[in-house]
Amino acid sequence: MLPAPRADLVSNTLEYETTPLVKATGFREYDARWVFEKEINLLGIQALGLGLGTLIREMGKDPRIVVGHDFRGYSASIKQALTVGLMSAGIEVNDIGLALSPIAYFAQFDLDIPCVAMVTASHNENGWTGVKMGVEKPLTFGPDEMGRLKEIVLNGEGKSHDGGAYKYVEGMRERYIDDIASGVSIKRKLKVIAACGNGTAGAFAPEALSRLGVEVIPMDANLDHTFPRYNPNPEDMEMLHAMQAAVKEHGADVSLGFDGDGDRCGVVDDEGEEIFADKIGVLIARDLSALHKNAQFVVDVKSTGLFMTDPVLVENSARTEYWKTGHSYIKRKSHEMNALAGFEKSGHFFFNNPVGRGYDDGLVAAIALLQMLDRNPDKKLSDLRKSLPKTWQSPTMSPHCADETKYGVVEKVVATLSERKEIIGQKVRDVVTVNGIRITAEDGTWGLIRASSNKPELVVVIESPTSEENMKAMFTELDAVLKTQPEVGEYNQKI
Repeated sequence: MLPAPRADLVSNTLEYETTPLVKATGFREYDARWVFEKEINLLGIQALGLGLGTLIREMGKDPRIVVGHDFRGYSASIKQALTVGLMSAGIEVNDIGLALSPIAYFAQFDLDIPCVAMVTASHNENGWTGVKMGVEKPLTFGPDEMGRLKEIVLNGEGKSHDGGAYKYVEGMRERYIDDIASGVSIKRKLKVIAACGNGTAGAFAPEALSRLGVEVIPMDANLDHTFPRYNPNPEDMEMLHAMQAAVKEHGADVSLGFDGDGDRCGVVDDEGEEIFADKIGVLIARDLSALHKNAQFVVDVKSTGLFMTDPVLVENSARTEYWKTGHSYIKRKSHEMNALAGFEKSGHFFFNNPVGRGYDDGLVAAIALLQMLDRNPDKKLSDLRKSLPKTWQSPTMSPHCADETKYGVVEKVVATLSERKEIIGQKVRDVVTVNGIRITAEDGTWGLIRASSNKPELVVVIESPTSEENMKAMFTELDAVLKTQPEVGEYNQKI
């Protein structure tokens, strides 16, 4: 049995090599993420596997699991340590090797295995690692499951059990690509940039898109876990700017950008304009709601207000519910409501039948976008963008705030802003506190402050349907509130 984990170990010591290091803050709302070697060591990962296996048995689930890993210099060793822990808990491990997160989710269906553990730091910078977990396809863990897992691991409650086994599953890459490309044929002549940021998607996205019949220009598709150009995150302006340059250089119809584990998709149109994922969601919702009347959608609180007011969605009798930000939350809510699709501003897209299986998949989202263009042969993507009512949006901005303090800071901010009767010189129209606070002025200008679910940061997003000046004014007012909190640090990017 492993010793109980500790959070205060120093590397290059005897204790570090004989005791699990697990920092408590790595257990987040719906997945687990740590800075490898500083916040968790390999024995800590092994303890996590033992704890996850214990939880699987505690929940009465079939003790079989799919495991995969993303392309980072240390991810294979992380997966191996996790596998040892899972096997010691009596779990049959089915290893699909190098994979995207959606391939791990696909494998649950393809292999008829209930549980999944995908080793990935997603879009986090190098040095981070983590695990996305679930025991009921297509869902992943939420706060309840993560809270219980945290208790089991940190309290040393992991239990050894007979029956552990290991199987390496061959051919999952080909089966996945065949699955998403099957029955999809794009008739329209399209030139598509596949931007991969040297992350895992480079091994999958160019080939998958090519099978649809479009011309694909791979961009940073060679795997390189040092991420030499930029971090593979299609929400970061650095990656979006590179995608813009590629569109203009090649005269492409669209650039599709994928994050480090391929469950998100970012978009730049034929004119080199980035279209934030929530606006892409509105366009796809328009397209799908024309095919499926009275369609239900779920979007996160970071997303544009157009889901409620867009005239095409209104005409198509589409209904939209705003919910908590986070892939696990939107996925679960979409599943519970049997929504046709769920959208997150970060670029997670969730499609239920008949489009998808309910989990987030950047390539399935890309295919839905290309099919939309195929159904509109006389319109460029820029034409579709321009058909949307004009709004002024900020990028997602993230000031640093330690994991230990960020939720307390948000509570104070919510208390302060909830008392406001006016903002940007207007009456406050409504306040939503389902996830941080989203405060809306009379003209529809809104601002959001929430705690990041996966990094030591806050999240700030602004949108105005009336003017850039009001968008900036809202940011100025929210930023002034944040400046009263000494725990809040520098932004990663600002308007």
